[in-house]
Amino acid sequence: MAKTIFTNGKIYTLDKNQPFVESVVVENGNILDLGAHEDMMLQWGREGTKIVDLQEKMTTPGLIDSHMHLSGVAFQFLDLNLTGVTSKREMIEKIRERANVTSPGKWLTGLGFDENLFDDGGMPTIQELDEAAPHCPVFIKRICHHAFLVNSKALEMANYHPSMEVPTGGSIVLDPDTKKPTGLLLESASTLITDRMPEKTYEELKHGLSLAMEYAMKSGLTSIHTNDPRYLGGLDQTYKMYDELLNQERKGLRCNLLIDYPFLDRLKETGMYAGYGNDTLQIGAVKIFADGAFGGRTALLSEPYLDASGKYGEAMHDQETLFQMVKEARDHSMPVAIHTIGDQAVENVLQVLEQFPSVKHRDRIIHVSLLREDLIRRLAKPSLVADIQPRFVVGDYPWVQDRLGKERIKYLYAWKSLLSAGVMCAGGSDAPVEPVDPLLGIHAAVTQRHPRETHNGWNEKEKLSMREALEVFTIGGACATNEEGRKGTIAPGKLADMTVFSRDLFEIEHPDELLDTEIEMTVIGGEIVYRK
Repeated sequence: MAKTIFTNGKIYTLDKNQPFVESVVVENGNILDLGAHEDMMLQWGREGTKIVDLQEKMTTPGLIDSHMHLSGVAFQFLDLNLTGVTSKREMIEKIRERANVTSPGKWLTGLGFDENLFDDGGMPTIQELDEAAPHCPVFIKRICHHAFLVNSKALEMANYHPSMEVPTGGSIVLDPDTKKPTGLLLESASTLITDRMPEKTYEELKHGLSLAMEYAMKSGLTSIHTNDPRYLGGLDQTYKMYDELLNQERKGLRCNLLIDYPFLDRLKETGMYAGYGNDTLQIGAVKIFADGAFGGRTALLSEPYLDASGKYGEAMHDQETLFQMVKEARDHSMPVAIHTIGDQAVENVLQVLEQFPSVKHRDRIIHVSLLREDLIRRLAKPSLVADIQPRFVVGDYPWVQDRLGKERIKYLYAWKSLLSAGVMCAGGSDAPVEPVDPLLGIHAAVTQRHPRETHNGWNEKEKLSMREALEVFTIGGACATNEEGRKGTIAPGKLADMTVFSRDLFEIEHPDELLDTEIEMTVIGGEIVYRK
């Protein structure tokens, strides 16, 4: 295969041995050499060598999203997308418009709403949903995917009755006066609806996934870690879909698949394990939920919510069950990736993990949103990764202050404290909960605020430097899957994955310039998979 030289760039390798170069030489998808422009051209610029002019643009190792749900991004292309809607009125109108072109009895599905953005009240009521869509069942996922809205038609399709059993960890929210459903379902109660909804066809799902991959690469991502089997028809269908798109149709994006705990037995039956696959598609850790989210007050806290006396949140599993789930993963030599938002959830998870020896691949604790000083120290282990989502500050502030109070938020999104304590951190978006765009995640990491805000950060002492933020979204993501020998920095022998920016992020005068920065080029395995 012919060599390619990416040259005339401001290439930040993030490798301490050779931090800055002008040219990178690629052969067979790997980095062959790197250095000064003249040296690389003299040594490798022979006839037949392809030359890519980076036009003095900033280039870094390929950006990695350490935690997202690409299937959820796919559904944004397939379902009613309510992301960014700023009023209940607008949300209802969008539902009405979709209902007007939806046949009677056919499901109207949507996602992405966030009532905290509304300027005219809270969530729509079941009566408002019934008025907007009287002839079709409605099922709308909140942006966090921990709360859901349904109309009466959906409850009717689910054969709802007041005495029906609700799955453990979930609830149907009732009006305190009438004792009738408000239309709001929390956590696993959503399965009462989803188990009765018709599934999208294989081709519909695959098409949406393909569009989502293209969007991720356009956003500068070269690798993602994604959790999808619950939404793409189980382990077998999920792997088949990714295998066709990545290994057969060569879409380009590198994907590491987190496997939900309910599919662990099937994973064993197939003979797959953590690291199974190739540089393009790999099996990752076993995904487990320990708690919920702040929005619905289901994140598990060690002290009660400030705005809900006596409420501590919800543990998805008791300690004995959580122990058994981790043990089953360990029996298959699998690492675990555990969703933890509240500090008590983090403590519960650490208590369990500390009873097991580590395995080949690192465990990860996803989100670690609220911490305490003692928990930060316990997270500093070479076998453990804190999988952080910096963009959460945009979705959670300022209302989260009322949930937690001034003292606790000192340890909310404590990224600087984690890094300072030696905790290995990887950066993700949790898309579609937050936008895919990694530049927005980096902006949140270095500012601790919403792009529209001008203050010094909600938790100023926890802001990251630009370099720290970039390392979290590159080196950190590689470490989360034990691939630091293959990606995360630009160095000889590593995968030729690079992201090219429209400006030098290390030279910008104000972090808000990130918001006007564009992705010029995304390179995966030496191939340009996106060019502006």
